[in-house]
Amino acid sequence: MTSIITNASAIAALSTLRTISSNMESTQAHISSGLKVGSAKDNAAYWSIATTMKSDDKALSAVQDALGLAAAKTDTAYNGLDTTIDIISTIKQKLVTAREPGADKDKINKEITELKNQIISTAQSSSFSGENWLYNTSTTAATTKTMVGSFTRSANGVSIGTISYDTANSVLIDTNDATKGALTKAVTGYGTYTNGTAGSTGTYFLINVNSTTSAAGSVISISSTTTDAQVEQMLSSVDTMLQSLTNAASTLGAANSRIDTQNSFVKDLRDTITKGVGRLVDADMNEESTKLKALQTQQQLGIQALSIANSSADSVLSLFR
Repeated sequence: MTSIITNASAIAALSTLRTISSNMESTQAHISSGLKVGSAKDNAAYWSIATTMKSDDKALSAVQDALGLAAAKTDTAYNGLDTTIDIISTIKQKLVTAREPGADKDKINKEITELKNQIISTAQSSSFSGENWLYNTSTTAATTKTMVGSFTRSANGVSIGTISYDTANSVLIDTNDATKGALTKAVTGYGTYTNGTAGSTGTYFLINVNSTTSAAGSVISISSTTTDAQVEQMLSSVDTMLQSLTNAASTLGAANSRIDTQNSFVKDLRDTITKGVGRLVDADMNEESTKLKALQTQQQLGIQALSIANSSADSVLSLFR
């Protein structure tokens, strides 16, 4: 039936054209944004997962920054410890030289004094972001430092993992309590060995910074009146200090290594999350461009079909001529 009131062919063509136009808008949005899931209405499940993972990625970015700060702190402390170990090894060498008959102990002591001043300078300079793990001037003892190391999402929610280091192990100088510093506290040294048995002992500390609470014993310092037994006692005390600092450097180095490993893991984890989110929401540009070309062709055909359907009413006029 031909009707001038209702043009069924035109309605059908117009409906198809609307669908094609809607699909074109969607495809063009995918191409312009690069996303096939740009909002919850595109795919609520994928959008929810992607949004959560993007949020977690931002949290991991903050973790990565925190690990960088932690690495800087541990690097600074380790470099200070490593330098101090070298200096104390030199002091140890000087004491061995002082034990030789005829050695000028006064001149050797001047060298030792300068080396001790260098240790103080190194410890004071080993500070990063306001934290110094080698030189403590606080009235409270050095404490365990916790550094952000991870961000984890589980069925029970989210949590933050930390990496801890007890700075009490690495404090070289404590201006409040000398007994808390590895080089300001008193260490027992042994001297005048006979058949493997120490015949004398002495208590010494390497550096005197006039701490509020002083250490027992004597500061390591030699002169022409210093006996060979005393030199040996000082040498023994320095060697004990050196072993203590070596252990502290090993512990700090292990913490530093863990931070570096965790930092590498977080980088890889962020890359994995980025790729996972991409698989969920990124548009396949090859597919979208092909789809757009097909829709453009369909649109042209739809417009032509609508034009033909609309022209059918003109044929009615010929019946009345």
